[in-house]
Amino acid sequence: MRTLWKRAALGAAATALLTLSLPAGGSAEEARNGGVLRLIAHPEPPTLMLGLNQQGPTQFVAGKIYEGLLTYGPDLQPRPHLAESWEISEDGLVYTFHLRKDVRWHDGQPFTAKDVVFSATDFLAKVHPRARGHFGRAEKIEALDDHTVRMTLKAPFAPFIMGFETSSAPMIPAHIYEGTDYQTNPANQTPIGTGPFKLAEWKRGAFIRLERNADYWQAGKPDLDGLNFVIVPDAASRALAFETGEVDVLRGGDVEYFDVQRLAASDGVTETRAGYEMLSPTMWVQFNLRSAPMDDARFRRAVMHAIDRQFIVDNLWFGFAKPSAGPIASTTPFYDEKALVTYDYDLKKAEALLDEMGLKKDANGVRTTVRFLPLPYGETYIRLGEYIRQQLEQIGIRTQTVATDHAGWAKRLGDWDYDLSLNLLYQYGDPSLGVERAYVSTNLVKGSPSANVSGLNDPEVDRLFREAAVATDRETRAALFSDLQQRISDQAYFGYLIEVQFPTLYRSGIENLVTGATGLNGEMEDVRLPKR
Repeated sequence: MRTLWKRAALGAAATALLTLSLPAGGSAEEARNGGVLRLIAHPEPPTLMLGLNQQGPTQFVAGKIYEGLLTYGPDLQPRPHLAESWEISEDGLVYTFHLRKDVRWHDGQPFTAKDVVFSATDFLAKVHPRARGHFGRAEKIEALDDHTVRMTLKAPFAPFIMGFETSSAPMIPAHIYEGTDYQTNPANQTPIGTGPFKLAEWKRGAFIRLERNADYWQAGKPDLDGLNFVIVPDAASRALAFETGEVDVLRGGDVEYFDVQRLAASDGVTETRAGYEMLSPTMWVQFNLRSAPMDDARFRRAVMHAIDRQFIVDNLWFGFAKPSAGPIASTTPFYDEKALVTYDYDLKKAEALLDEMGLKKDANGVRTTVRFLPLPYGETYIRLGEYIRQQLEQIGIRTQTVATDHAGWAKRLGDWDYDLSLNLLYQYGDPSLGVERAYVSTNLVKGSPSANVSGLNDPEVDRLFREAAVATDRETRAALFSDLQQRISDQAYFGYLIEVQFPTLYRSGIENLVTGATGLNGEMEDVRLPKR
């Protein structure tokens, strides 16, 4: 019966993929003949308006539609993109960007300095949690002429140049959004960017089809005719679709981790773990600190003692992860293992902490009941949620699991409508860029799952982040971040679980698939398919 069901699911996926096999505009003969790269969008993104939503699935698809001023190499060094060059003043206060003069939006309008100023000071400042803090460090952002933008900071901020990749600061067309309600603008349904691909068709629940931008500013690029993202909700069917050649690429999380090694060993398949140097994702248990018992550090520490992180690495991620103990990933700058307060797997310690709180077991062995919001990113994440639930019940914490889809999870988290949740944080190359947003009280903004949704309001945490951001020498920053890691881990404000690795599998012969520090979330303008 299961085999029959899998075949039926694969048949549906294959039908959708075959529907997508022709490039936009008609027949294969009319195509540019660069071919169509076939991928999987999982889970299906809630929107492709990258300025409004920065969740992983949106970044993956919309990162080909929108662009930032810069891109970044595996060494995290900035590369020119919409800005062809830049200068930084000796005092670290003034950044001057020189924009390319031949860039047009997908609707044909020119991209100018006005769009950069509007994006940085208006649109992103209002709706983008990371960009709000980033551009909020500027005293003034101004257009010197149509193709020159000057950003003057209030104080030196060493990682400022790291905040211009596409998901951190997507450029937004001023002529479409200026003076409108950004959340309800009809253009959100048909996103307009400057990227190498344009939205051609989105059939909800089935596929997203992007077509080549023939007027792209990089001459002769992209080589591909288009990108087809099929939506297949079942991991087994996604694995079969790759095995049978219906899709060309699998990214981390598309299939079960126990399938990755098997598929990677297949003839004509290449595996890489490169491409996520900037993101370095960390998985955690998120506590809503606004209400009891989550507001008590003893409860949070008890939860951490109840979870075996090595079990998660070995049996759920099958080695494609490592245990995590603090807010800064071990793959990014300023990680300090010695500063971390760790919580070994010990159910007796967990129960002792709950007893100390006065949370006694009732006749059914239940101390308290909490609403638990798992992360609906696929089967592995669902099993992680089930494991967490089972472990908490062993120490008398009953969970009421709130089952949602991806959009529902984001809404509940952004509305602070949960007790415990699971979340995945991207680091973005520096703690002041990717980490700070989830911790500081200045980002207690309702409505976004990427802001400070836990309710953390610790003046000492705020101070350490604030001083580390403006410190001008690395040693001072390192010392402040060490103190920060010690305080946050000691208070167990978050329940750190694992640092996740995202292996990419693809057909051997595909060129330039992963070239930058954001992996498959990049623009893909240089990707080439093997000749068939």
